[in-house]
Amino acid sequence: MPYYSNADLPSPVRGHLPEHAQDIYRAAFNHAYAAHSEDARCEEIAHRIAWAAVKRSYVKYGDSWVPQE
Repeated sequence: MPYYSNADLPSPVRGHLPEHAQDIYRAAFNHAYAAHSEDARCEEIAHRIAWAAVKRSYVKYGDSWVPQE
């Protein structure tokens, strides 16, 4: 199921990622979900791709996600 706003994201994503990282996650998830819609594991694949997209721009430092330099 695609996410239409950041408020629709799962609570672990909303509670840990900054707003911009949530935007990245949502966009990557929605794109991957559409691209893999025929796969039975579509949602799992989309979540993995979305986290990978976030990790290209953000790094976890302690308990916070911060932009990479």
